[in-house]
Amino acid sequence: MSTGVVIRLEVPTAAEMRALGGRLAGLLRRGDLVVLTGDLGAGKTTLTQGLGAALGVRGRICSPTFVISRVHPSEVGGPALVHADTYRMADAAEVADLDLDESMPDSVTVVEWGAGLVEALSTDRLELVLSRRAERPVDADPDDPSAAIREVSIAAVGARWAGVELTAALLP
Repeated sequence: MSTGVVIRLEVPTAAEMRALGGRLAGLLRRGDLVVLTGDLGAGKTTLTQGLGAALGVRGRICSPTFVISRVHPSEVGGPALVHADTYRMADAAEVADLDLDESMPDSVTVVEWGAGLVEALSTDRLELVLSRRAERPVDADPDDPSAAIREVSIAAVGARWAGVELTAALLP
Protein backbone atom coordinates (compact mmCIF):
# COMPACT_ATOMS: atom_id res chain seq x y z
CA MET A 1 0.00 0.00 0.00
CA SER A 2 1.61 3.21 -1.14
CA THR A 3 0.61 6.45 0.52
CA GLY A 4 0.49 7.92 -2.96
CA VAL A 5 3.15 10.47 -2.09
CA VAL A 6 6.13 10.55 -4.41
CA ILE A 7 8.61 13.36 -3.96
CA ARG A 8 11.11 14.24 -6.67
CA LEU A 9 14.17 16.27 -5.75
CA GLU A 10 17.11 17.59 -7.71
CA VAL A 11 20.37 17.17 -5.80
CA PRO A 12 23.25 18.97 -7.50
CA THR A 13 26.17 18.12 -5.16
CA ALA A 14 27.47 15.38 -2.88
CA ALA A 15 27.17 17.78 0.07
CA GLU A 16 23.50 18.30 -0.73
CA MET A 17 23.00 14.53 -1.03
CA ARG A 18 24.46 14.11 2.48
CA ALA A 19 22.20 16.92 3.70
CA LEU A 20 19.19 15.12 2.23
CA GLY A 21 20.28 12.02 4.15
CA GLY A 22 20.43 14.13 7.31
CA ARG A 23 16.91 15.43 6.77
CA LEU A 24 15.71 11.90 6.06
CA ALA A 25 17.23 10.71 9.35
CA GLY A 26 14.97 13.16 11.18
CA LEU A 27 11.97 11.15 10.00
CA LEU A 28 13.29 7.70 10.80
CA ARG A 29 12.90 5.56 13.91
CA ARG A 30 13.73 2.05 15.04
CA GLY A 31 12.25 -0.55 12.70
CA ASP A 32 12.24 1.63 9.59
CA LEU A 33 13.37 0.25 6.25
CA VAL A 34 14.82 2.42 3.48
CA VAL A 35 15.34 0.82 0.07
CA LEU A 36 17.79 2.59 -2.25
CA THR A 37 17.85 1.92 -5.98
CA GLY A 38 20.08 3.59 -8.54
CA ASP A 39 22.98 3.16 -10.89
CA LEU A 40 26.58 3.04 -9.75
CA GLY A 41 27.62 6.51 -8.66
CA ALA A 42 24.07 7.77 -8.23
CA GLY A 43 24.65 8.71 -4.58
CA LYS A 44 23.22 5.83 -2.53
CA THR A 45 26.18 5.58 -0.17
CA THR A 46 26.60 9.36 -0.03
CA LEU A 47 22.98 9.73 1.08
CA THR A 48 23.55 6.99 3.69
CA GLN A 49 26.60 8.87 4.99
CA GLY A 50 24.41 11.89 5.72
CA LEU A 51 21.79 9.69 7.30
CA GLY A 52 24.38 7.99 9.54
CA ALA A 53 25.93 11.29 10.60
CA ALA A 54 22.53 12.67 11.59
CA LEU A 55 21.65 9.47 13.47
CA GLY A 56 24.92 9.75 15.39
CA VAL A 57 26.24 6.31 14.57
CA ARG A 58 29.78 5.00 14.96
CA GLY A 59 32.06 4.05 12.11
CA ARG A 60 32.85 5.26 8.64
CA ILE A 61 29.95 4.73 6.26
CA CYS A 62 31.23 3.30 3.01
CA SER A 63 29.74 1.07 0.36
CA PRO A 64 29.04 -2.38 1.78
CA THR A 65 29.25 -4.03 -1.66
CA PHE A 66 31.99 -6.46 -0.67
CA VAL A 67 31.09 -7.03 2.99
CA ILE A 68 27.34 -7.12 2.17
CA SER A 69 26.17 -5.66 5.49
CA ARG A 70 27.54 -3.39 8.22
CA VAL A 71 26.07 -2.46 11.58
CA HIS A 72 26.84 1.03 12.86
CA PRO A 73 25.87 1.29 16.55
CA SER A 74 24.45 4.54 17.86
CA GLU A 75 26.71 6.76 19.92
CA VAL A 76 23.79 8.89 21.11
CA GLY A 77 21.25 6.36 22.34
CA GLY A 78 19.30 6.21 19.09
CA PRO A 79 18.82 3.32 16.71
CA ALA A 80 21.75 1.56 15.10
CA LEU A 81 22.14 1.85 11.35
CA VAL A 82 22.25 -1.40 9.40
CA HIS A 83 23.64 -0.66 5.94
CA ALA A 84 23.36 -3.53 3.47
CA ASP A 85 24.05 -3.98 -0.21
CA THR A 86 22.25 -6.70 -2.15
CA TYR A 87 23.89 -6.00 -5.51
CA ARG A 88 25.52 -9.44 -5.65
CA MET A 89 22.46 -11.34 -4.39
CA ALA A 90 20.45 -13.46 -6.79
CA ASP A 91 17.16 -13.65 -4.92
CA ALA A 92 15.24 -12.99 -1.71
CA ALA A 93 16.43 -16.31 -0.23
CA GLU A 94 20.02 -15.03 -0.26
CA VAL A 95 18.87 -11.79 1.36
CA ALA A 96 17.11 -13.81 4.06
CA ASP A 97 20.49 -15.29 5.00
CA LEU A 98 21.58 -11.80 6.11
CA ASP A 99 19.06 -11.99 8.99
CA LEU A 100 18.07 -8.36 8.49
CA ASP A 101 14.69 -9.22 10.01
CA GLU A 102 16.49 -9.95 13.32
CA SER A 103 18.14 -6.52 13.55
CA MET A 104 15.28 -4.45 12.10
CA PRO A 105 13.25 -3.87 15.28
CA ASP A 106 16.17 -2.02 16.93
CA SER A 107 17.69 -0.39 13.87
CA VAL A 108 17.16 1.80 10.88
CA THR A 109 17.88 -0.50 7.95
CA VAL A 110 19.13 0.88 4.65
CA VAL A 111 19.47 -1.55 1.75
CA GLU A 112 21.21 -0.52 -1.44
CA TRP A 113 20.06 -2.37 -4.58
CA GLY A 114 17.20 -3.83 -2.51
CA ALA A 115 14.25 -3.30 -4.86
CA GLY A 116 12.57 -6.60 -5.63
CA LEU A 117 14.51 -8.37 -2.88
CA VAL A 118 13.66 -6.87 0.52
CA GLU A 119 10.01 -5.84 0.36
CA ALA A 120 9.05 -8.88 2.46
CA LEU A 121 11.04 -7.42 5.37
CA SER A 122 8.43 -4.74 6.00
CA THR A 123 5.12 -3.56 4.59
CA ASP A 124 6.21 -0.08 5.69
CA ARG A 125 9.22 1.44 3.95
CA LEU A 126 10.63 4.34 2.03
CA GLU A 127 11.70 3.56 -1.51
CA LEU A 128 14.25 5.94 -3.00
CA VAL A 129 15.34 5.86 -6.62
CA LEU A 130 18.50 7.85 -7.36
CA SER A 131 19.62 8.71 -10.87
CA ARG A 132 22.31 10.77 -12.55
CA ARG A 133 21.43 13.21 -15.28
CA ALA A 134 23.82 13.89 -18.14
CA GLU A 135 24.25 17.58 -17.34
CA ARG A 136 26.66 18.75 -14.70
CA PRO A 137 26.24 21.37 -11.99
CA VAL A 138 27.17 24.84 -13.20
CA ASP A 139 30.08 25.15 -10.75
CA ALA A 140 31.36 21.57 -11.27
CA ASP A 141 35.06 20.89 -11.63
CA PRO A 142 35.53 20.03 -15.34
CA ASP A 143 38.04 17.32 -14.34
CA ASP A 144 35.64 15.58 -11.91
CA PRO A 145 34.03 12.65 -13.76
CA SER A 146 31.60 12.06 -10.87
CA ALA A 147 30.10 15.55 -11.06
CA ALA A 148 26.52 15.20 -12.21
CA ILE A 149 23.14 16.42 -11.09
CA ARG A 150 21.29 13.69 -9.25
CA GLU A 151 17.55 13.22 -9.02
CA VAL A 152 15.95 11.42 -6.12
CA SER A 153 12.40 10.07 -6.15
CA ILE A 154 11.02 9.10 -2.75
CA ALA A 155 7.92 6.95 -2.34
CA ALA A 156 6.36 6.16 1.01
CA VAL A 157 4.88 2.67 1.33
CA GLY A 158 2.67 1.46 4.17
CA ALA A 159 0.61 2.76 7.04
CA ARG A 160 3.71 3.93 8.98
CA TRP A 161 4.09 6.80 6.52
CA ALA A 162 0.44 7.87 6.30
CA GLY A 163 0.17 11.41 7.59
CA VAL A 164 3.95 11.99 7.66
CA GLU A 165 4.76 15.27 5.93
CA LEU A 166 7.59 14.01 3.76
CA THR A 167 7.67 16.98 1.42
CA ALA A 168 8.05 19.59 4.15
CA ALA A 169 10.64 17.52 6.00
CA LEU A 170 12.82 16.67 3.01
CA LEU A 171 12.92 19.89 1.04
CA PRO A 172 15.98 22.05 1.78
